[in-house]
Amino acid sequence: MPTRRQLANAIRFLSMDAVQKAKSGHPGAPMGMADIAEVLWRDVLKYNPGNPLWWDRDRFVLSNGHASMLLYSVLNLTGYPLSMEEIRQFRQLGSHTPGHPERELHLGIETTTGPLGQGFCNAVGMALAERTLAATFNRPGHTIVDHHTYAFVGDGCMMEGITHEAASFAGTQQLGKLIVVYDDNGISIDGRVKGWFTEDTAKRFEAYGWHVIAQLDGHDSGAIADAFTAARAVTDKPSFICATTIIGWGAPNKQGTAAMHGEAPGEEEVAATRINLGWTSPPFEIPADIRAAWDQREKGAQAEAAWHQAWTAYQSAFPALAAEYERRMAGELPLVLAGAMQSFIDKVQAEGAVLATRQSSQAALNAVGPILPELLGGSADLTPSNGTLRKDSLVLTAEKPDGNYLHYGVREFGMSAIMNGMAAHGAFVPYGGTFLTFSDYARNAVRLACLMRLGVVFIYTHDSIGLGEDGPTHQPIEHISNLRLIPHMDLWRPCDGVETAVAWRCALTDRSGPTCLILTRQSVVHQARNAAQVAMIERGGYVLIDCDGVPEALVIATGSEVGIAADAVRAQAAGGRRIRLVSMPSTTSFDRQDAAYRQSVLPDGVTRRVAVEAGARGLWWKYVGLKGQVVGIDTFGHSAPAKPLFEFFGFTAANVGKAIDATFAE
Repeated sequence: MPTRRQLANAIRFLSMDAVQKAKSGHPGAPMGMADIAEVLWRDVLKYNPGNPLWWDRDRFVLSNGHASMLLYSVLNLTGYPLSMEEIRQFRQLGSHTPGHPERELHLGIETTTGPLGQGFCNAVGMALAERTLAATFNRPGHTIVDHHTYAFVGDGCMMEGITHEAASFAGTQQLGKLIVVYDDNGISIDGRVKGWFTEDTAKRFEAYGWHVIAQLDGHDSGAIADAFTAARAVTDKPSFICATTIIGWGAPNKQGTAAMHGEAPGEEEVAATRINLGWTSPPFEIPADIRAAWDQREKGAQAEAAWHQAWTAYQSAFPALAAEYERRMAGELPLVLAGAMQSFIDKVQAEGAVLATRQSSQAALNAVGPILPELLGGSADLTPSNGTLRKDSLVLTAEKPDGNYLHYGVREFGMSAIMNGMAAHGAFVPYGGTFLTFSDYARNAVRLACLMRLGVVFIYTHDSIGLGEDGPTHQPIEHISNLRLIPHMDLWRPCDGVETAVAWRCALTDRSGPTCLILTRQSVVHQARNAAQVAMIERGGYVLIDCDGVPEALVIATGSEVGIAADAVRAQAAGGRRIRLVSMPSTTSFDRQDAAYRQSVLPDGVTRRVAVEAGARGLWWKYVGLKGQVVGIDTFGHSAPAKPLFEFFGFTAANVGKAIDATFAE
């Protein structure tokens, strides 16, 4: 039987050889954490390589994602369907082994990591999802949700401010099934971190309310096993294991130095390490006895089979709950949702209330919340302003783990990454709110939601200078355009309650990626529509006001500016011009429509075009052409009430009319 060190060395040499072959990568952390990974993956973690999607598997997150070869190595060694050929193709075009892990559940990769600290937050979200799911479905004598979340983090994760946000939140929530291992190797790309990172990290996490195991020898397998046992025994606090390791352990000339952090070690050092550790196998070959000792497929199948016995008993005892659990884990929406949403849309259309779209959003949440229990909401300390607290909300705390609403505190970035973790876990549709201008704090987590195509709903209120007196620090200008630029993002800026309701329906029914809902602080006028127009809203852009015959000019508007544009179009029509008004609540959805539909709304033959949006103008030129007009704002705002601000910056029917006139002057 191979020793633990020999088993860990399999990780070391797969990592070294892959990085050396690619002439690119980070071998040091995989080599330094190999002993910890061997204990975790062979003795602690609950998983089945034969079924990576097993619902009750433990979750593992590699927050220090540059150490990706550690994850790829253990996935290959334990029996996941990640082939040795994929290891050979590390960092190459088309491989499943990119430089940083990208979420592929069928391969055992739970989340996309690399931007440091965010994986840590994803793990917090996964642990929170597990506890909430367990509180919802477990019954005395029938435990079907019972898994841990483990994360590896490095010095970079500890330096990123986002880990402070999430660690503080996790401590308050007392997430006892979250276990984080800190690779305390003291090295980053610039060298020894003691020159710029001197805090006592253990005491920091104690202050957050975590159970801390300090000064663990990360190369002592027995001590590592004991640390995991101790961490699992603490159920009322998350656990933080500070493991002292040597980066690039085993490399005789470069271990413990920055040279092993982010570059290939070189052929000579690879050869020297083989001699130093007594590893005689050629690159990408694992000795049969080591391969057999690593293989976890039989053990994993047995673990899942034992769970299925409990699941069968649960199905018999609680058939309705079991069916609901299956539905949620499968990501299927309740059958009643479509009808309920359509009834709500019809109701809003009939009532025609004048409300801020943030209020319309809250009304939509009130309508859908009771029939969509997986909807788990929150706000970054702006609950009354964002309108995110619905009537059926129960605040989720350590004492009430079956709640459906979270007070995230002033943690926009952490909130967003935690929501990503909940969505990646499965069984939840997370949504969270803040002001649009603070989406800048959260943007990289929003980007990762798009990269992973997670069905998270980001609610951003106070969407323009229309928020008024708080002034330019709070008034978004470029933010909508920035968010629209992210691939796989659906962004909606509705003009009234009906468009808001449709936007919510689209956000809930299309689970192929995240949605941003951009909402007003100020009230907006309800727009008159017929049923056919209501049906077209989900296509992102549609004709709101039309004319007889071929239009002479097109006006495109979004959000609160639709009402202003409508007044301008009516005034132009009264003067005898044929003007069409297009409401475009979602450019991202409109751009996905077929060419015939886009032509029916914005015919190429009509070249006189005006776009109206209280934000940066840059995106709109592709819709109006270089000879068109854009009524927008490319400067910062001012502190004043909304009405005089709109007048000052030209968001009036009269000014939109002037822009239309200008297109006729060409």
